[in-house]
Amino acid sequence: MREIIFDTETTGLSPAGGDRMVEIGCVELFNRVETGRTFHAYFNPGRPMPSEAEAVHGLSDVFLSDKPQFGERADELIDFIADSPLIAHNATFDFGFLNHELGLCLRDPVCLSRMICTLAMARTRHPGAKHSLDALCTRFGVDRSQRVKHGALLDAQLLAQVYVELTGGRQIGLGLVAEAGPALDRPLVPAAAAQRPVRAPRPHSASPAEDERHRGFIAAMASPLWDRYLAPI
Repeated sequence: MREIIFDTETTGLSPAGGDRMVEIGCVELFNRVETGRTFHAYFNPGRPMPSEAEAVHGLSDVFLSDKPQFGERADELIDFIADSPLIAHNATFDFGFLNHELGLCLRDPVCLSRMICTLAMARTRHPGAKHSLDALCTRFGVDRSQRVKHGALLDAQLLAQVYVELTGGRQIGLGLVAEAGPALDRPLVPAAAAQRPVRAPRPHSASPAEDERHRGFIAAMASPLWDRYLAPI
């Protein structure tokens, strides 16, 4: 199954309040394995970058000044994501900005039925724990040493590894089900073991001498319990 992990960087928290998307990064998974295909783009938001947002992702007005508008690469992005499920951390936020930008350039919004939120998954699996991307990377042993600031493509690549762990780990992709059929055709006993000489079973019954010693032990007991119920022979 094809899935897309994605992340966005923005000028703020509210598309309805005029904030815009300035970066998107997408990572393609097939059967929860990264294929190496990605989509990454920066966008000129057409408005000044607030210092608070720049402190988070490091994208300045100067850096974004020569970047295309979202609409200039919208069709390329739509082709990449196609009809695959879209996975994001705090997905409501990223879907809100993605659909806002699509609406501004007169493209159809992405249906929310395609949304998968790893934040919601983490809260269900580890209630009461920290659920930030950094915290989940630490929990699952994902190397985030290159994450000095937020970056859409890097964060999507980190989230792809976290998503695999949240959905069962790498064991999902081992193909055990596909190999189960051929495995049944193999002999249950290795050939080397089948050629070993058969050893006669060891005797486990008591010898006559052991029987005699046992009878003597029983006879020496004073008033055994079973004498109350057994008639003398």
